[in-house]
Amino acid sequence: MNTKTSSGVDITDWRPEDEQFWESTGKRIAYRNLWISVPSLLCGFAVWGMWGIITVQMLNLGFPFTQAELFTLTAIAGLAGATMRIPASFLIRLAGGRNTIFLTTSMLLAPAIGTGIVLQHPEWPLWSFQLMALWSGVGGGNFASSMSNISTFFPKRLQGT
Repeated sequence: MNTKTSSGVDITDWRPEDEQFWESTGKRIAYRNLWISVPSLLCGFAVWGMWGIITVQMLNLGFPFTQAELFTLTAIAGLAGATMRIPASFLIRLAGGRNTIFLTTSMLLAPAIGTGIVLQHPEWPLWSFQLMALWSGVGGGNFASSMSNISTFFPKRLQGT
């Protein structure tokens, strides 16, 4: 298996199922990558899922959109996130886990800040909110690619622990 560590080093020999290898080398690298990825996973999932909460509050705060229009924002974020999982997963193999997670986590700043801005302007058109919901889908890609990247570092008995 050829994979990259969080420090960008290619690993050409990775045997997490080999107990001796796991204890001497694998465990340290796997857990280091996990702890580096945890904040990224949290941010990705939060930005991806925030529209489920925001739309309900927009309805309660009197934004000038119908209930159906507001709930499409949640659907847009969900569909965009599901779609972004595909290229983000391939990007791990092309650019390495560290680079992909750094890029997609950095990209989360735009929908997070942009959403804060559009929410301050209830008079803005629906498409501006839809654009932010669409952009939030990067969080879904980030979450999925980070999870798939991390799981390969652990033996099957520890995956998902």
